[in-house]
Amino acid sequence: MRLLAAVDERIDAHSYPATAAELAAEYDDVELELPNGEETLGDAFGRLGDATLADPEDARLAAYSAVSKGAIGRANYSDRDSPSIGGTGPDPVSF
Repeated sequence: MRLLAAVDERIDAHSYPATAAELAAEYDDVELELPNGEETLGDAFGRLGDATLADPEDARLAAYSAVSKGAIGRANYSDRDSPSIGGTGPDPVSF
């Protein structure tokens, strides 16, 4: 399920261009359930400062980029190769 699936129609229906502050006020009541916590969509838009969003797709992309670190899974996780020789990486975590 997509993070913003519940509000896609509202985002599409909003009048654009719109400032991040307008969107933060409009969506302050929309709770996002994140893998590591919750926040409102308004909180995410509030982090965008004085940005002006041109259309619904801009609003979605901005929201995805502005959600807190609670939206990611395990911090610093990578399924890639380990750091190079002499490099440092995060301590391994065993589950």
